[in-house]
Order: sequence, then structure tokens, then C-alpha cells
Amino acid sequence: MEETQPVPRVGVVLFVLKGKSVLLGRRRASIGESTFALPGGHLEFGESFEECGARELMEETGLEMGKADFLTVTNKVFLDKSKHCHYVIVFLRAVLADPNQVPQNPEPDKCDGWDWYDWDNLPQPLFSTLDEMVRSGFNPFPAT
Repeated sequence: MEETQPVPRVGVVLFVLKGKSVLLGRRRASIGESTFALPGGHLEFGESFEECGARELMEETGLEMGKADFLTVTNKVFLDKSKHCHYVIVFLRAVLADPNQVPQNPEPDKCDGWDWYDWDNLPQPLFSTLDEMVRSGFNPFPAT
């Protein structure tokens, strides 16, 4: 019997910005367990990146996305767990439709909760992809 190789998947992840803060949640998943990560998830067939980002943000945080812009893309192979996987991750910068919205935690089995963190004082440990971006000097905020 032939062994099948894992197939790359596409993820869409959001830098949701509010002032100089970014929205992060502590993961409860096999990949990146207990690390702080951005909201996001898998791109579904026929979705635009923005549609995926808005859907995932609503599903994970109960927040409604406003304007979103493409920032960058990464190509990440995760080999640190028994479940190897490969993700092309599209990063968007987004603001909320209403800046007074408060994040909820409708998926407590996947996340310990969401909160705003100052970009210059991020919690640790960060999810590996986000950590690599921060260490490289990446800044999700628009140039002023």
C-alpha cells in the first residue's frame, strides 16, 4: 500500500489592529499548544482571502471585520509534532467594523480567550510563525 504525502493547505490569518495593539488568543490545538496566535483558519473553496478572514474572525471571536488589506504570505512546514503539515499562510491587516466591539470566546475548546496586546510588549510564547515574523522585524501597522 502506497503512503500518501500530506497536502499543503491554505490558511488566512488576521492582524486585527486597535491603536498600537493586536488581537491575540492562547491556542488550544495540537500545533502551537499554549502559544499566543492571531485569529484565522482554513481557506474554503471559492472564498476570497477577505471573506475567509471575516468568517474566521466572526467564528473565533464574535467580532465583525471592517476593512482588510493583504500584508504578506509565508510558506511553513511544521515538523515538530507527530502530525506533519504544510501551510501557505496569507496574512491580512484588518480593523473592526465597530472599534467598540469586545472579543468573545465562542470556541473555548480551541482558544483560552482573546485580548488586545501592545505590539511593543507581546505575550510569550508566540505561535512559531508569528514569532518568526516579529523576530525578523515585521511590523503590521501602516506607515505613518
